[in-house]
Amino acid sequence: QVQLVESGGGLVQAGGSLRLSCAASGRTISVYTMGWFRQAPGKEREFVTTISGGGGRIYYADSVKGRFTISRDNARNTVYLQMNSLKPNDTAVYYCAADSWRGFISTSPADYAIWGQGTQVTVSA
Repeated sequence: QVQLVESGGGLVQAGGSLRLSCAASGRTISVYTMGWFRQAPGKEREFVTTISGGGGRIYYADSVKGRFTISRDNARNTVYLQMNSLKPNDTAVYYCAADSWRGFISTSPADYAIWGQGTQVTVSA
């Protein structure tokens, strides 16, 4: 079983950038679809972006398209989320998650069985 640990969160002003990392251990992540999700206070966990095992397929939520970039380095067993042009409504706890290949790329949190502990991102106005 793979374990995931996120890092890179913090406080940033609107318009700024952050790069989140998700380091995996226990098993290679190359067999997993890897996703980033976020949860703001009082809201449900929502999809941000996801990337297939080989990196060939990537999907973004409309709210982050053009600002966020997901990437993965299977040799380093790490997934990244580059976040640019951050807005106050990007404030949330960001989670990395892994989904075994199911024949399609899922954007539903319910389909991701393995989760990290989350990292807080706060964007001030």
